Amino acid sequence: MSEGMTQGKDYLVTGGAGFIGSNFIRYLYQNVEGIRVRVLDKLTYSGNLANLFEFEGRNGFEFLKGDICDEAMVRKAMDGVDVVVNFAAEVSVDRSIDDPQSFLKTDIVGVYTLLQQARKMPGLKRFIQISTDEVYGHILEGSFHEASELKPRNPYAASKLGGERLAYSFFETYGVPVVITRASNNYGPYAYPEKVIPLFITNLFDGGTVPVFGAGRQIRDWLYVEDHCRAIRLLVDSGVNGEVYNVGGSQECENIDLTRKLLVLMGKDERSIKFVQDRPGHDMRYSLDSSKLLRLGWQPAYDLDKGLQATVEWYRANEAWWRPLKDKLDPRYSKGFWGEKGAK
Repeated sequence: MSEGMTQGKDYLVTGGAGFIGSNFIRYLYQNVEGIRVRVLDKLTYSGNLANLFEFEGRNGFEFLKGDICDEAMVRKAMDGVDVVVNFAAEVSVDRSIDDPQSFLKTDIVGVYTLLQQARKMPGLKRFIQISTDEVYGHILEGSFHEASELKPRNPYAASKLGGERLAYSFFETYGVPVVITRASNNYGPYAYPEKVIPLFITNLFDGGTVPVFGAGRQIRDWLYVEDHCRAIRLLVDSGVNGEVYNVGGSQECENIDLTRKLLVLMGKDERSIKFVQDRPGHDMRYSLDSSKLLRLGWQPAYDLDKGLQATVEWYRANEAWWRPLKDKLDPRYSKGFWGEKGAK
């Protein structure tokens, strides 16, 4: 029997046409019997129906185009489900610095709208609020655990913190069965090409350069998306309501070293690196202590080298998926979002 083969459940996956959401749906269909999935997605710039193409026509699958801030649409989407997994969010740090207001609306007001409906559903078994390690801010030594101080340093992280704390308040006040995850940086198939790993891979496919912020000394903990999906599935069954769980890949790497790994995989050398102006308020290091989740039996299956190899191979084989998205991408991503290094 495959992992997670428990009783069938009716899922609502918000943001299911996005990167992690679509991978989670794929994971559910591969590992859970009798699954029924409804997707609610606004289809903003990073939502892509091509991510869900393989599920069209499948018995029990339904797609609804709509906004999690729309009360009537949320009521329709949540009707009859017993698990809600909320991936819907504005997620780009650079975009949040440019336009904070849209992040506040989706990441806080949208979460509130979902929770208001959830409190009216006594049969709801689980509400998974997907948050981020960025709510902690950065840490130069040691690792964050779930009770660490929360000090977000950019509008994206602040908006995600607002949403997850609102979700916790609905657990305490109304008994909504909320579980919160804080994951480290995800990568893998179907990631929107403004994200650093697919951006660098696709730039290199095209013979271009890769823009590295500052000196590239920032440290990130990388989590292959399938490992994240397994953690979420485990928490649907085994998480404790009201609790927060860190989901870290335990694969810390300086951005410059990540870049060099990709160059090797792509057969390129360091002449392809272009150092660009650093992001304002750029967090230096993220590191998560995931002991709480590990005690439930979860372990990441992918180290960074294995995951990067799989990711490069996927993008090599799926240019028809990423090329249209890359052609529409804001050129600042490919060239350096905040301009040339040393520019005012």
